[in-house]
Amino acid sequence: MAPKTVLITGCSSGIGLALAVRLARDKQRRFRGRSGALAAAAGPALGRTLEIKQLDVCDEGSIRACLDSIPGRHIDILVSNAGVGMAGPLECQSLAAMQSLMDTNFFGLVRLVKEVLPDMKRRRGGHIVVISSIMGLQGIVFNDIYSASKFAVEGFCESLVVQALRFNVAISLVEPGPVMTEFEMKLYEEAERADYSRTDPETAEIFTNVYLKNSRDVFTSLGQTPEDIAEHTLRVIEAARPPFRHQTNVAYTPMAALKHADPSGALITDAFYKLVFKYDAVLRFGLRAIRLLRWKAQKVKAGVRLLGFK
Repeated sequence: MAPKTVLITGCSSGIGLALAVRLARDKQRRFRGRSGALAAAAGPALGRTLEIKQLDVCDEGSIRACLDSIPGRHIDILVSNAGVGMAGPLECQSLAAMQSLMDTNFFGLVRLVKEVLPDMKRRRGGHIVVISSIMGLQGIVFNDIYSASKFAVEGFCESLVVQALRFNVAISLVEPGPVMTEFEMKLYEEAERADYSRTDPETAEIFTNVYLKNSRDVFTSLGQTPEDIAEHTLRVIEAARPPFRHQTNVAYTPMAALKHADPSGALITDAFYKLVFKYDAVLRFGLRAIRLLRWKAQKVKAGVRLLGFK
């Protein structure tokens, strides 16, 4: 069987980089990847199972040029991963920055799908994998615009998947929770230094002294690595019948279930309000306990490997 051609966007770091390297090093050589700037990480796979191409998801010409450089414009699997983040009080975000985020996170995906879907439909085969977020299912305080972009992604794919299935084209949404990447760390470092004079003092206080502190605990306690997400994405790609949605972090399953349990939204809103404003100390204690348990589990796994067990 010929290796499948996989186009991955957003590969300079984080999830995209980890996934591109993982596919390029596949022992069975089932994939031939085309992605962003990752020559150092690719190693000997570069030029054999991995090609690096320039692609800007905000530029239709760049997308077309990239696809035109691929024989027959043939893409078996598109992995849409390029994205940017934004966190903070709404009053402190410029409309231009919001529009730029939507252009990358949402319209970037739309541009890609418009270019690859016609050929997939003609061939009656293909797989579009979108790295979404748990925030595409549930909005999180102070992530208003980022959540909006991921909700848009989810709605777009949910609408498109029915038509795509008619042509034997699969669409999958991979929905991580917090992921420990340079992307995330830089976002929160910038948030700590930002100017919040355009909002009221109480909101600024909530963001800097409640949200940011809790976010650090959430990331260190529940965060996954890019390599974890790459393995989850590989499972989705390998599946005989790819799932439409795949959540990578079981810690967030109750949150999604709670939202669907009460269509009015009162239950989940009340739960989040109490976690943020009434029981934040309990939340932090619980997260630190989880972090300790995960650390112990990692030590046990390391010990098992040292003893020669799998």
